[in-house]
Amino acid sequence: VEIIFRDDLKNESRLRERTKEYQKQFSNPFVAAKRGFIDSIIRPSETRKKITDNLKMLKNKNLKNPRKKHGNIPL
Repeated sequence: VEIIFRDDLKNESRLRERTKEYQKQFSNPFVAAKRGFIDSIIRPSETRKKITDNLKMLKNKNLKNPRKKHGNIPL
């Protein structure tokens, strides 16, 4: 906030107002989810269940990557 709104550094009340505005707009996972930046929001009470479910799903996963065609040549 101090970098973006450096003109308001001298005005303490305006800087506090800009800080609250910035936090409301960008420090919120719901805004990011609404814009499609994240897949889902996991509430703290659901974290353990979500992690165990995902680990169970990945338990028997087999990766089938293609064979390396060539090495990394220094350029």
